[in-house]
Amino acid sequence: MAGGRLGAARAGQHGPIAWLPTLLRGRPEAARDLIRQPRSQRPQELLLVVVDASASTRRNQGLSLAKGVLAQTFDDAYRRRARLALLTASGSQPRWQHQGLKASRALQPWLDSLGAGGGTPLAEALHQAAQWLSQRRKCHPAEQQRLLVLTDGRLAQLPALPVFDCPGLLVDIETGPIRLGRARALADGLRVEYRHVEDLRYA
Repeated sequence: MAGGRLGAARAGQHGPIAWLPTLLRGRPEAARDLIRQPRSQRPQELLLVVVDASASTRRNQGLSLAKGVLAQTFDDAYRRRARLALLTASGSQPRWQHQGLKASRALQPWLDSLGAGGGTPLAEALHQAAQWLSQRRKCHPAEQQRLLVLTDGRLAQLPALPVFDCPGLLVDIETGPIRLGRARALADGLRVEYRHVEDLRYA
């Protein structure tokens, strides 16, 4: 998808693997499909992560699989010296955990303690995230922004959704024998790429 709406991919020979840009291009089948971050390249980047931690994500280890994706994402952001914004959707309302701070290994204790429970204020979280990104873009117009959403898509109905003016990926964490399959429709509504968490286990 180089040069498309996800932007041109920048490759390096010996830098660390940039997992999110790699996954945005599709599932890698060989080493040549991996995007690497050149060690000398330090663009100003921001990764906004929205995590659905509602009660339904506890089923069939959905949240556990999401934690694996998050651990890899945080490590990637840390190596790329990117900034990170983190918003969780659980209980009665979304909650910001970080807003534009530099990614650091201090996120691991938070990730270890992340649990699921309550309702699914995902729609509210997405609108808050879109508004926050829009405001931040005014202050940091050169910043390369990306969106990552992790959810099982178990909403009563598809809500009105914001449109994010940046590349995005939705990771479907719905697992188990009975699946509603609503996360794909959610990704389509957000106009972001879709991947199922089971397709990312190689990472």
